Amino acid sequence: MRLSRRNLLEAVAALAATPALAQPSGPPTPAPFRYEDVVRRARELASVAFEASAPPLPEPLSRLDFDAYRDIRFRPDRALLASSGGPFRLQLFHLGFLYQRPVTVNVIRDGVPTPIAYQPQLFDYGRTRIERPLPVNVGFAGFRLHYPLNDPRVFDELIAFLGSSYFRFLGRDQRYGLSARGLAVNALRNGEPEEFPYFREFWVDIPPPSGPDRILVYGLLDGPSVAGAYRFDLYPAVETTIDVTATLFPRRPMPSVGLAPLTSMFFEGENDRRRVDSFRPEVHDSDGLLMHTGAGEWIWRPLHNPAGKWVSAFIDNNPRGFGLLQRDRTFENYQDLESVYHLRPGYWVEPTGQWGEGRVELIELPTDNETMDNIVAYWQPRSPYEPGQEIAFGYRLRAVTATDDMHPGGKVANTFQAPAKASGSADPGDPLARRFMIDFAGGNLGFYLPDPGQVQVVPWTSNGRITHTFVVPNEHVRGFRAAFDVRLEPGQSTDLRAFLKAGNKALTETWTFPWTAP
Repeated sequence: MRLSRRNLLEAVAALAATPALAQPSGPPTPAPFRYEDVVRRARELASVAFEASAPPLPEPLSRLDFDAYRDIRFRPDRALLASSGGPFRLQLFHLGFLYQRPVTVNVIRDGVPTPIAYQPQLFDYGRTRIERPLPVNVGFAGFRLHYPLNDPRVFDELIAFLGSSYFRFLGRDQRYGLSARGLAVNALRNGEPEEFPYFREFWVDIPPPSGPDRILVYGLLDGPSVAGAYRFDLYPAVETTIDVTATLFPRRPMPSVGLAPLTSMFFEGENDRRRVDSFRPEVHDSDGLLMHTGAGEWIWRPLHNPAGKWVSAFIDNNPRGFGLLQRDRTFENYQDLESVYHLRPGYWVEPTGQWGEGRVELIELPTDNETMDNIVAYWQPRSPYEPGQEIAFGYRLRAVTATDDMHPGGKVANTFQAPAKASGSADPGDPLARRFMIDFAGGNLGFYLPDPGQVQVVPWTSNGRITHTFVVPNEHVRGFRAAFDVRLEPGQSTDLRAFLKAGNKALTETWTFPWTAP
């Protein structure tokens, strides 16, 4: 039969009417939940006013004191993610005491997010009594993930998100010390109160049991000045690593914003003695700020406990890394069996992409005890953020134990200061001068020990003058001790710098330190 145009149209119409070829009925399959969904929510959130006051908690929670809150613990046998067959377990923090803002925690299974409902059976309340039933949507204060980090039979705490945008994480054989934050806003408090944006919602993506040991967490940040989306790719290891991706949407101008902020504690160390009547020589979670500049210079700044607020700025373009580290790993230098300061990790930040011009800001606050986190470090971009902008950035965050392999040069092992006079001499020396001694170790310094005359110290001061220098071998650290005297009028301040060289070749990182003459 000859096929005419009319026959063809009739045949097509008949095929379209065939039930087997009809369009499927029912709702379409939703797309898997992704980081772009969190970005969209953050963009929408920034377009409306921030809710400054949190909804009031039910009365039993709002009046919990420290002891009552401490008695509430998650039941390990109720940990989530166990049914997935993977190596991660999820536990939740109860609301109450300092934690008054409810946080929603979702679990993503096969691309579909589901909020975790509050159930009293998840917690052991100890002596604390919650008489009134709480609603299933009351939320939580935060969560933590567990993983067999140190023993294949034990699920150790790996990371905890609790309070504002704070989080802490561990590598193998480490103990909690410093904290990281999602964002710092107005940390310098130059006429404005410091803001503490908080993660209002999390999504934990259940990894496949057959995949690598990695887990993905999304976070939605909210605060008076900004909303933001965060992605945390967490890789547990000897030195656990987090790849952080963030997108910010300012609500209002942000002249003071800190990216990748770190918060730590420094009470006293060998360079800053405060107490004589103590069995512990040193007390700190971190002992220095390390920075790798865009030009390739490595800078070590020992921390101190100042008499008043002290701010240091390290101007740079496209920094390669910075962090607060605990270099001193010798137990005898702490003698603390409970706090085990020698096992506290350092956190090292490595930007991904171009961060442009700005500065690493280090804030040191005075403290008279070890319970206060008095150290803050972060990257401050040169140009302020403005409403209507969409700021995307990323970085890798690593929990560091050993620091010997971070760069090939010699490293600062100790910092000391003393009156500027000859050792063992009764001569009081110059009362306006102070001696600074730095032990440099590692790198290629051992090569020069047989011929120490080739090694020179290059000191510098921003104020006052340097009156005397010397370098001597230090076999105890397989390196050298450099010393120089600084003369400065009473009450004046200066920034000091020093490094070792042989000929025109720098052998060490650059030591820098602030000093105010008494």
